[in-house]
Amino acid sequence: MNPVNILLVDDQPAKLLSYEVVLQELGENLIKAQSGREALEHLLRNDIAVILVDVCMPEQDGFELVSMIREHPRYQHTAIIFVSAVMMAEPDRLRGYAAGAVDYVSVPIVPEVLRAKVRVFADLYRKTRELERLNADLEDRVRERTAELEASSNQLRQLNEDLEERIDQRTREREEALAQLFEAQKLDTIGQLTGGVAHDFNNLLMAVLGSLNLLKKRLPIDEKSERLIANAIQAAERGAALTQRLLAFARRQELKPHAVDFAELFENIQDLLSKALGPGVDIRKDIPPRLPQLLVDSNQLELALLNLFVNARDAMIGGGTIMVSAEEKDVSRHGSLATGRYVRISVSDTGEGMDEATVTRATEPFFTTKGPGKGTGLGLSMVHGLAAQSGGILDLSSVKGEGTTVSLWLPVAENIAVAASSPEATSPDAAPNVPHALTVLVVDDDTLVSMGTSAMLEDLGHVATEASSAAAALEILGSDQTFDLVITDHAMPGMTGAELARRILASYPGLPVILASGYVELHEDQGLSDLPRMMKPFTQEQLQTAVHRAVAERATAA
Repeated sequence: MNPVNILLVDDQPAKLLSYEVVLQELGENLIKAQSGREALEHLLRNDIAVILVDVCMPEQDGFELVSMIREHPRYQHTAIIFVSAVMMAEPDRLRGYAAGAVDYVSVPIVPEVLRAKVRVFADLYRKTRELERLNADLEDRVRERTAELEASSNQLRQLNEDLEERIDQRTREREEALAQLFEAQKLDTIGQLTGGVAHDFNNLLMAVLGSLNLLKKRLPIDEKSERLIANAIQAAERGAALTQRLLAFARRQELKPHAVDFAELFENIQDLLSKALGPGVDIRKDIPPRLPQLLVDSNQLELALLNLFVNARDAMIGGGTIMVSAEEKDVSRHGSLATGRYVRISVSDTGEGMDEATVTRATEPFFTTKGPGKGTGLGLSMVHGLAAQSGGILDLSSVKGEGTTVSLWLPVAENIAVAASSPEATSPDAAPNVPHALTVLVVDDDTLVSMGTSAMLEDLGHVATEASSAAAALEILGSDQTFDLVITDHAMPGMTGAELARRILASYPGLPVILASGYVELHEDQGLSDLPRMMKPFTQEQLQTAVHRAVAERATAA
């Protein structure tokens, strides 16, 4: 227990000594003063727990001294005990209490009483100081805890804000992903529908073109009739070109990918592009000389570039600048692209640009912002289909009033052996002659197509038998009839042409089969990559070439 300071005030040294003797047993610090001035000096220099004051002093009595002590803020609650031998009447006591005394001790002093009273007030002082310290500690702890709670609250608030921001971000990402998925599903659905329509349209064009060409050969020479037939053939051929664009968008065109030097390819077609665009359009290029080769169908890439340049020209009213650039990109993650090396070909114009809604629909088939008769809405969709079917993507960015940039990402041709997906076309003169008329089985579920094909074969001097399904063809082959060749459509209900070809190759190994199709739909796992094929609509010359090649391959194999 720490001792406290007790101030003894009396003008008589003998009385101060007696107080000291009586109180020394308490073990406290005793400070003595013989006047009021000396007592005030001690009070200013020390913390005093208890004050013993004599009432009767010559310079300044005890009442005046106590009144002065109480005026000091630090000693307004300090315990003050009056010691007196004469002024012990009730009025005197009341005056002392009014001045600020807390107790009285009469003279002669009873030591035990004095010690007891001083001890009580000294202990009270100690407990008060301890309580103050505990309160101060408690307030410090409360402040610390409050600061911790505020910090935790701020941290929690920050975490909540971060969480809300992350939720908003994930929500936006999810909405963007759903929008992309919806767009992909929509384009896939449109592509399937477009491919089916193109297939059926090819069948119609097949019958139209075949019949017109045969009719042209049989009609007598008449300038007007010949002009009308030529006009009809030209219209049908334009329809065939239209279906090729539809098939490109639907990713079902027949591609022949090989290694292509883009700088050389663009150099070869730059004059053609300049003539197609006309005056007022400045073509600039930024193509590195050591650009890696692309894996793409060069003919389709040229057609895609022509479409992009024509679109750019139409967007620049009064002329402008078209910039074509190319650069190699190593892709780890970019949209739907697989990891690997790509070349990004960008075509930029200084035209009117497109708003966001137009950019969203730009690759849809038949969507166009051009006036009637000025566009089919298939150019950009064809480029989109070519990129996707070639293992790349198409990026479209545009700002209204500033221009448009279309970027084609195409894979680099590195260590990839690419075989042509169909045999290269050869001229009829280069094909071997057929020594005799052939007996040909024509299989197609479309009567118009089978009739047209049979008519062209018969015009070439062959004998044709028609079958409306793969099952009917197998039934005819199982009869007593013999055939030199089978020409079958691929997309047929029930059994496809590819399945029929496998059955024929297994049961009749020496019988050649030609597979005709309106669009590419054979997969590598079907094992028919070497099978002779024709793309619809085919001409009589193309049919003759395919027949000659199939017969020649059978003779070579034999």
